Amino acid sequence: MDLRSYYHQIRERATELRGEFLVVASLATPDGGKAGVLTEVTRQQAAKLIVERRARPATEEETQEFLQEKKERHRAAEEQAAASRLHLTVVSDKTFRMLESKVPQNKKTEG
Repeated sequence: MDLRSYYHQIRERATELRGEFLVVASLATPDGGKAGVLTEVTRQQAAKLIVERRARPATEEETQEFLQEKKERHRAAEEQAAASRLHLTVVSDKTFRMLESKVPQNKKTEG
């Protein structure tokens, strides 16, 4: 393998790609690479994967779908984190009545 040619191809491909981060779709490879897996990578990484024929640039539709799924996963993770921070205290009816009886009468009628 001619390393100068290899790195020249990568640099050339990187200049053709637009944006700092790109979504690429993997290609099937002899070493077990699975086709169609979408990943967001830097422009340099995308150029290298494309030159090595391990990936191709994702279509606009694939990119939009990937970014929407990424946003949904992020939202779900934030919700799960918020739910784990929520602390509840379970009290028995007897304890609740005891606590309720200690609240002054004027505060009970205000709410």
